[in-house]
Amino acid sequence: MTIEEKERELVEEFADIDDWMDRYACIIDMGNSLPPLPENLKTPDRLIEGCQSRVWLDAELSADGTVEYRADSDAIIVKGIISMLVDVLSGHTPDEILSADLHFINDIGLAEHLSPTRSNGLVAMLKQMRAYAAAFKAKA
Repeated sequence: MTIEEKERELVEEFADIDDWMDRYACIIDMGNSLPPLPENLKTPDRLIEGCQSRVWLDAELSADGTVEYRADSDAIIVKGIISMLVDVLSGHTPDEILSADLHFINDIGLAEHLSPTRSNGLVAMLKQMRAYAAAFKAKA
C-alpha cells in the first residue's frame, strides 16, 4: 500500500467520527495497538528532542530498501500520534518518505486540535522520521 493509500485509509477512518473526544479515543486505541518498543531501545539517542512527553523512535533500513520505524511514548495521545506516523511511513523507501506531504494530519483535523506543545512534538517526530530517511538515502 502506498503512503497516499494509507493516508486515505486514515482519513476515511476518522470521517465518521464527529466528536473530538471520540477521535482522541480512536487515536489512543491506535497507540495501544503499537507494538511495544523493547526497553533496550529506549535510549537517550532515540529520544526525540522537542517533545514535551518522552517519545522514542528507532528506524532501520530493510534489505529491500524500505525503512521500518518502531516507536513508543509515555503519553497515550502522543503514542497514538506516533503510531499513525509509523503506520503510514514504515515499509517505504527513503525517497517516498522524504517526498510525502502527509496531508492526513490536516485532513483529519489533528493539527488544529493539538495543544501548542503537542503540535511542536508532532513537528519534531516528523523531522526525526525524515532525518532517518535522509540518512539512509545518503548511505545508499
